[in-house]
Amino acid sequence: MKGPMIRKFIFTIITLFAPVLAFASGAADPITFSGIPLEFILFGLTLIGVAIFHKYTLRVALVGLSSILILKLGFLNFDLPHHLMEESSILLNLFGLLLGFAILANLFEESKVPKLLPKILPDDWKGPFFLLIFIFVLSAFLDNIAAALIGGSIAFTVFSRKVHIGYLAAIVAASNAGGSGSVLGDTTTTMMWIDGVSPFNVLHAYAAAIPALLFFGVFASFQQHKYHPILKGAYEAPKVNYKNLFVCILILTGAIIANFVLEFPSAGVWAAILIGSFFIKINWGEILKALPGSLFLLSLVLCASMMPVDQLPDATWQTAFSLGFISAVFDNIPLTKLALDQMGYDWGVLAYAVGFGGSMIWFGSSAGVAISTMYPEAKSVSNWVKGGWHVIVGYVIGFTVLMLTFGWHPHAPHKTDGTSENINEAPFADPDE
Repeated sequence: MKGPMIRKFIFTIITLFAPVLAFASGAADPITFSGIPLEFILFGLTLIGVAIFHKYTLRVALVGLSSILILKLGFLNFDLPHHLMEESSILLNLFGLLLGFAILANLFEESKVPKLLPKILPDDWKGPFFLLIFIFVLSAFLDNIAAALIGGSIAFTVFSRKVHIGYLAAIVAASNAGGSGSVLGDTTTTMMWIDGVSPFNVLHAYAAAIPALLFFGVFASFQQHKYHPILKGAYEAPKVNYKNLFVCILILTGAIIANFVLEFPSAGVWAAILIGSFFIKINWGEILKALPGSLFLLSLVLCASMMPVDQLPDATWQTAFSLGFISAVFDNIPLTKLALDQMGYDWGVLAYAVGFGGSMIWFGSSAGVAISTMYPEAKSVSNWVKGGWHVIVGYVIGFTVLMLTFGWHPHAPHKTDGTSENINEAPFADPDE
């Protein structure tokens, strides 16, 4: 789509926003249309614009962010500096991880390790399936962004750069599913851990994540094998660049240590990158490649953080199930924060829902945005949903299995100043709670 289409979208935003500019001067109360706050309408238009103009996602996101800021600053007495201070930790950490892991993925590719895999992986549909399992397991110990980018780098090599969009969706889904039951594997579960939720209280998310992986993994693997199989013997065994591989391990170790010590994993990532730059060549150009996608995601996160959501509906399994679909378009970070403030959730169920649910659309999770920097063709909502239909069905199957096996068991309040109703003993409750 060309420039005129973008101008039409901007004109639509301005046209809808014009009545506010004309009649809402000095307004301090929320501005609504048919009971819907105007912020939600503007955010919804932004998401629609992203879905339609997938070649101009950053521009559309910035237009949407600007329109929301105009409303909040001009008419609703919004304290932007205070809000940015509250969100600064999440925004800076996310920005640092997206850029840092882009360098990590490049170093891993240049280590030549991915080119060894065609000699190891089966050359039928089980090859791509085992790769998804590897991504799933890797994401339990690493951030899902890193797992998705490493998986994307491997797929880039073993499938000769021809990766089906349904398989790209599966890579993102595997990284999000693998991180859903681990406080090290996803930003949302890390947030729960920092807030005081026991790591054991999210562990049973794997009762949903594993069945979901088995379902979408098989269908996605057949898609990829039919589209472009692993060509056994197509690559000569390369000489591994052990220096690059060592820096990759150093970066991942730095992320884990900084997450434990500072609750800020991106600090460890960049410390490791700077140390590694003294004895290997870092391709700093990867930062420029990852920058548009990173700014796009930060814009959506900032938009979502300014939505007038004081609380979620009552904490039930139905609410958690719905949040999985909502997280595909409404960033899961503010949703998780609201749930933590509200309490009364089964944290394993919520972790699966908001963590895996974002896989349904490419911009629904940071892993999806990161993959789109490597595969620009992923930036199409319609193609993503059409090719990755098995991810949506897998989410429903996984959630159903979780309810049938563990059920819904809200955990006791993990903060002394909160209240929670109808609390039952959780399946993996911390004995100290």
